[in-house]
Amino acid sequence: MSDNNAIARPDLAEALKTADLLHDRARLENAIAAMGREIDAALNGEVPLFLTVMNGGLIFAGALMLAITGDLELDYVHATRYRSGTSGRELTWIKHPRASLSGRTVLLADDILDEGYTLKAIRDFCLEQGARRVLIAVLCEKNHGRTAAGIRADFVGVQVPDRYVFGFGMDYYEQGRNLPGIYAI
Repeated sequence: MSDNNAIARPDLAEALKTADLLHDRARLENAIAAMGREIDAALNGEVPLFLTVMNGGLIFAGALMLAITGDLELDYVHATRYRSGTSGRELTWIKHPRASLSGRTVLLADDILDEGYTLKAIRDFCLEQGARRVLIAVLCEKNHGRTAAGIRADFVGVQVPDRYVFGFGMDYYEQGRNLPGIYAI
């Protein structure tokens, strides 16, 4: 049975044949463990609101939560510019955090800091809602000069080149988020 409305998407198995493995699972786990120690030191016993940026940040955020020894209050946010594509458009909010942000330290966990427009909008929303400070943790940061003005990550796991990257939460046309490493084509 086929869905005539389904959009044809590239084959993940074919993409993996020519993709480069940039960071394997062991390298990512080590980077996340180091980030957990840095975050513990920065929080110094404070209990932040840990906001996972869905969908891409899910796998990274789960691993990062386990690497942070201090207590966390959990919630998530879902805002996107991609809507299953590869280029961004206007930001669409799918879910705002349920928890109050007023007076809180918010720790945003996302998969990648690429151009940063989505992260910047989420960070600005948190500040508008009264967050005292917003810390940003990303699994990877893309090396290029196109990052939006005024946005940076406080904690970065690994660097990636200016290529299409996927795996460990990041998708290849909505596929491959569960790959245990980061690949590039």
